Amino acid sequence: MTQAIGAPFTGRPASTPLATRALLISGAVAGPLFLGVGVIEGLSRGGFDFTRNAISQLSLGSLGWIQVASFLLTGVLVTAGAAGTRRAIGHTTGGTWAPRLIGVFGASFLLAGVFTADPGAGFPAGTPDGPATMSAHGTVHMLSGTAGYLALCAAFFVLARHFASHGRRGWALACRIVPVGVIAGFAGSATTVAAFTAGAGLGLLALTAVIARLAGLASTAPR
Repeated sequence: MTQAIGAPFTGRPASTPLATRALLISGAVAGPLFLGVGVIEGLSRGGFDFTRNAISQLSLGSLGWIQVASFLLTGVLVTAGAAGTRRAIGHTTGGTWAPRLIGVFGASFLLAGVFTADPGAGFPAGTPDGPATMSAHGTVHMLSGTAGYLALCAAFFVLARHFASHGRRGWALACRIVPVGVIAGFAGSATTVAAFTAGAGLGLLALTAVIARLAGLASTAPR
C-alpha cells in the first residue's frame, strides 16, 4: 500500500523527498499567511472596510509596507511551492503544467507587491468615496492579479487530471469546483468587494490544501 501511494513521487534521488516536502510546506503556508495578515490589518487600520476595500489597498498609507512585505513573501512561498510541486509530480500526469501555472501565480504576487493598488472607496482615510482614475502602477497591479488567478484556476484543472489519473476522485472533483467558485467571486465583485475577497481567499486556501496533500504524499515516498 505504501508503495502504491508513493509511486507518483519516485524517480528522484533518495535524499530528495525531505527537500521536496520542505518546498511544498512553504507553498502551503503562503495562503494562510497572506490572508491572516490581511484580516489583522483590515480590522486594525482606520477607514478600511472589507465590504468596500480590497486587501490589496492595505499596501497604501504609512503602514502599507506590511502588506507589501506580505505580497512579496507570499510570492516567494508560492514559487517555492511550485518548485516542490514539480519535484513531487513532475513525472506524472499534469506534472509539467501544474508547477508552471502555480509559478505564474507566485510571480503575480511579487508584481502586486512592487506595483501597488490605487487608493479608493475611502481608503486610505481621507480618500474620496467615488471612483478614481486608474494609475499605471494600479493597472499593472490589477492585471498581474487577474493573470495570476487565471493561472491558478488553470492549475487546478491540471491538478484535477493528476488526481483523477491516480484514483483520487474526491480531490479531482474539488480541483474542478474551486475555479468555478473563484471566478464566481470575482464576477460578484461588481456588487461587493467582499465577493472578490472571498473568491481570492478560496483560491489561496484551496491551493494550501492541495499542496499540503502533495506534501503528505511526498513524505510517504520511498527514501
